[in-house]
Amino acid sequence: MTIQRLVEIMAQLRDPGSGCPWDREQTLETIVPYTIEEAYEVADSIAKADMGELCSELGDLLFQVVFYARIASEQGHFNMDDVIHGICEKMVRRHPHVFGDARVANADEQSIAWEQLKAQERQSRATEEPVHHLQGIAHALPALLRATKLQKRAAKIGFDWPDSEGVLAKVREELGELEAELNRPRIDEARVADEMGDLLFSCVNLSRHLGLDSENLLRATNGKFEARFNAMESILQGRGMTLEASDLSVMDAAWNEAKRKEKGK
Repeated sequence: MTIQRLVEIMAQLRDPGSGCPWDREQTLETIVPYTIEEAYEVADSIAKADMGELCSELGDLLFQVVFYARIASEQGHFNMDDVIHGICEKMVRRHPHVFGDARVANADEQSIAWEQLKAQERQSRATEEPVHHLQGIAHALPALLRATKLQKRAAKIGFDWPDSEGVLAKVREELGELEAELNRPRIDEARVADEMGDLLFSCVNLSRHLGLDSENLLRATNGKFEARFNAMESILQGRGMTLEASDLSVMDAAWNEAKRKEKGK
């Protein structure tokens, strides 16, 4: 099997006469949520180290790419060959140390060179409008990931704290500003939301300075919370109790018991 076979299957699914009704009615916009879901399912299979599932999920993700290319081709924009040609050209262009005469000493140098090449590409695509340094970071990215990318891009030109101590102080400052808003006699919800956003952004910045990935951190914490909550529920069920019939003190005691059991593994 080759990718051409998948392209042919996609064409048959989109055939106006004999294709699948659901596939025929899809647009570039309507399949975006499915693409995002498939990307997360790839990440989940990697986290579980399930290679069989990963192979299947990568196929699902590849199908999404072929789907977009088919719709674009029907609209006269580009086809799958153009997509493949474009990414091949881009990878060769952005790796002159592999496909050309450029030299880089390590991954850090390559990262800097990569950003410089991307900046040149943005400049070459620019019209009469000025090119901004943060331009091109997709708004559709998950918020934590986009915050990290914005901060990294700004750091490339020196707009960054010199160390994590400065960022930690900023986190404390933002927390203080949030507390001040919450302690006002009359709470302004818009200002509270603004300060909460600033606090989250600062926490992402602290994670970045500590060499940690905010998106992965929160994903792991979500998993930990879910596991502990399920354990708490199981403890209560073992005592013939339900969550709905338990007050907060009972649930909190069961939660702490679940934590102790978790640490005792």
